Amino acid sequence: MINVFVLHNGRLSQINVENREDLENTLPIWVDLTDPNEDEREWVKSIYGVTLPGEDEVKDIEASARYYEADSGDLHLRTDFLIDDDDQPASTVTVAFILARDILFSVHATDLPVFRLVRMRARSRPGSIADYKDVLMDLYATDAEYSADALEGIYQNLEDVSRAVLQKDFSDQDAALALNAIAQEEDLNGRIRRNMMDTRRAVSFLMRGRLLNSEQFEEARQILRDIESLDGHTSFLFDKINFLMDATVGFININQNKIIKIFSVASVAFLPPTLIASIYGMNFKGWFPELEWSFGYPFALTLMLASAITPFWYFRRRGWLK
Repeated sequence: MINVFVLHNGRLSQINVENREDLENTLPIWVDLTDPNEDEREWVKSIYGVTLPGEDEVKDIEASARYYEADSGDLHLRTDFLIDDDDQPASTVTVAFILARDILFSVHATDLPVFRLVRMRARSRPGSIADYKDVLMDLYATDAEYSADALEGIYQNLEDVSRAVLQKDFSDQDAALALNAIAQEEDLNGRIRRNMMDTRRAVSFLMRGRLLNSEQFEEARQILRDIESLDGHTSFLFDKINFLMDATVGFININQNKIIKIFSVASVAFLPPTLIASIYGMNFKGWFPELEWSFGYPFALTLMLASAITPFWYFRRRGWLK
């Protein structure tokens, strides 16, 4: 899919492109390609002289391949963008940006929430965009906002887990659900932190290259400040995640210790009856008055029962069975 946007009174307007002629008759500032086919790649190459990277090249994470200037003067960037939807697990998608011919080209495998949000805002805010570099900076700024919203969602989910962990009755099944939720939030928090680190590197690269005007440079500094504040928030969430993980594992150990304690008490309680049964089960002749006594068998059973009940009564009185 190819999405072409032109600038009209400071607003992004999308142009419907169905064939090569439609693309030739436009003067875009942003050409966004989502999983482009071979025809769309050829159109961009023949019309603008820009060779789009393949899927394997987009995913290349070598430092030398993520930000560089080609021999033709085209600027290439690789940046990760976050996807945090309820319908699918959180993930990051690498986007290849090419700045050439005063046009921003973007290539990615799937549509991204940040891109949809930028397109919607640009249509409703006249004057917010002046050139293709404004589009790129707006994408990075929106990515930081999107990550901040995702962090707020993590905090809310961890609050729900915290209430579940600190409830009065916390079973092993509750603990399994809590551990699963904590693991998911930890994974998302780590992805956000890595995503913000990648965005910081991209923005810093643009600032060092002196490609931005004064207003764009100030916006880039604001993006870096926002990312700095998000780093502190991710650290706080990591601490909260570790606390909840330790608390959950602690409650699991307590529940297991309760089971082990019951078995230990039962073993101790049945030792006296076993001793009594062993004494009366000796296979040698001796002076056992109870052997000739008609009530000897009921007496032995009563003695074993009493010797079993007494430890249970004592343990319960001391509170060891709670």
